[in-house]
Amino acid sequence: MRTFNAPGRLDLSTEMLLLPACFRPSLRITLFKPFLWTNIAAKNKSSSSLSFPIVRASSVSTFSTASEATVMAQDGPINQHPLQVAKRLEKFKTTIFTQMSSLAIKHNAINLGQGFPNFDGPDFVKDAAIQAIKDGKNQYARGYGIPDLNSAIASRFQKDTGITIDPETEITVTSGCTEAIAATILGLINPGDEVILFAPFYDSYEATLSMAGAKITCITLQPPDFALPLEKLKSKISKNTRAILLNTPHNPTGKMFTKEELEQISLLCIENDVLVFSDEVYDKLAFEMDHISIASLPGMYERTVTMNSLGKTFSLTGWKIGWAIAPPHLLWGVKQAHSYLTFATSTPMQYAAAVALNAPDSYYEELRKDYKGKKEILVDGLRAVGFRVFPSSGTYFVVVDHTPFGLPDDVAFCEYLIKEVGVVAIPTSVFYLDKEEGKNLVRFTFCKDEGTLRSAVERMKERLVKK
Repeated sequence: MRTFNAPGRLDLSTEMLLLPACFRPSLRITLFKPFLWTNIAAKNKSSSSLSFPIVRASSVSTFSTASEATVMAQDGPINQHPLQVAKRLEKFKTTIFTQMSSLAIKHNAINLGQGFPNFDGPDFVKDAAIQAIKDGKNQYARGYGIPDLNSAIASRFQKDTGITIDPETEITVTSGCTEAIAATILGLINPGDEVILFAPFYDSYEATLSMAGAKITCITLQPPDFALPLEKLKSKISKNTRAILLNTPHNPTGKMFTKEELEQISLLCIENDVLVFSDEVYDKLAFEMDHISIASLPGMYERTVTMNSLGKTFSLTGWKIGWAIAPPHLLWGVKQAHSYLTFATSTPMQYAAAVALNAPDSYYEELRKDYKGKKEILVDGLRAVGFRVFPSSGTYFVVVDHTPFGLPDDVAFCEYLIKEVGVVAIPTSVFYLDKEEGKNLVRFTFCKDEGTLRSAVERMKERLVKK
């Protein structure tokens, strides 16, 4: 890279090296019109502070003098091109999680919004990853998962559901459950296929279905208990329905579908020859009842893709290790999509994930006990603040009604909560097709250490006033 040295200043290449690493690879250096260099130099020939042209690095401009800035303004900014995106993604904006986390940093707010722990995962799993790296397990893994991890997933599935599966033909390891969802949808859904969603829903569902060109039919789960509206489902499902996308335990509400509800869904799927894509990433965070995988019900394994991941259960969300389980005739489509999305997933982390999944039952018992304590702190605190808190049987989320505090909708409330109170929650309207349905609700997470949860509650008690 050419460098332009100026007395009293670092050379340009050095300045770039001082930028955060996440910015450096994407820097685009654009020079302004050449004739201006001469004009500026002439105007400043007596100044020793200028000996290089104005440059712009991404959206950041560097000026040595006020006259440089003036000339830049006269010449006008670099041409701004309109943002370009395919029509199927035009409606989707920056994710709400990114927006709220950015506001949290700006206002030094306690982040009870995005669902990532502020504590680390267990040492025995991290040590296994370090050892795998030292042992040279650093090249591409085979596309559908290393044998150790596939076997560990099969063993865990058999223990949880009673179903014995072939780790070689019925499992595909993915880059997190989000990729498992994407590979399942893109591998098994054709443009125009109808897929039923239960709102509120994890936001990637709608976006990925839109990428696949699916027709989305939405059925809303209503507070306080978010029970399955069976008659509504019966009226919507038909021979034209390709799949139901199910999430239990359910994000954002914390609802767990009961055995009776899952049996009703199963009967309708069998009757209408409908597939089920079941997102079960919170299966080990079940507090009020045992988790039931719909694939374990009679007649359902052959029509179900079960999706899961390591991150939530082992507090290692950044590792992005997920998987899909399905009979070979369904997994084929998932594998094909996965092959052209990411091809393979982090090799050393897969070895560590295999160690994690072989953890004794005592690990999961302690996990649930720990999260039950955190949940109690947050739920009791939210009630004391004045929220109406809805039941949460699983996940590490809880949904509340914010209307006692007088803000017009969930987005306005969350912005107020961040800026004036210093706590982050997630507006739930982003989890609905009809945003009006979620405008009275916000979601908090309790996957934080107890000190953080108590501090957030205290802030709300001190600064949040009913209207």
